[in-house]
Amino acid sequence: MYTERLQILVSPEQRKRLEAEAGRRGASVAALIREAVDEYLGATPLDQRLRAVEGIGEMRGRFLSPGELERLVEEERTGSAGR
Repeated sequence: MYTERLQILVSPEQRKRLEAEAGRRGASVAALIREAVDEYLGATPLDQRLRAVEGIGEMRGRFLSPGELERLVEEERTGSAGR
């Protein structure tokens, strides 16, 4: 939910470009600006993203590869597991 109001001034050309892009996307200018802010600044703080990357790295070797998972699913499906 959005609760913070922000007022900005843009040039007439910027406004035209914003309105045109919002129209192409079927979105409001406000939604387009919120998206641009998240894209530019990152929707998630940098330290949180870095912790997530570290966590993914720590998972290495703890899960099956897609090929191994497909093989196990196929064995279960066909009943050929352990034969």
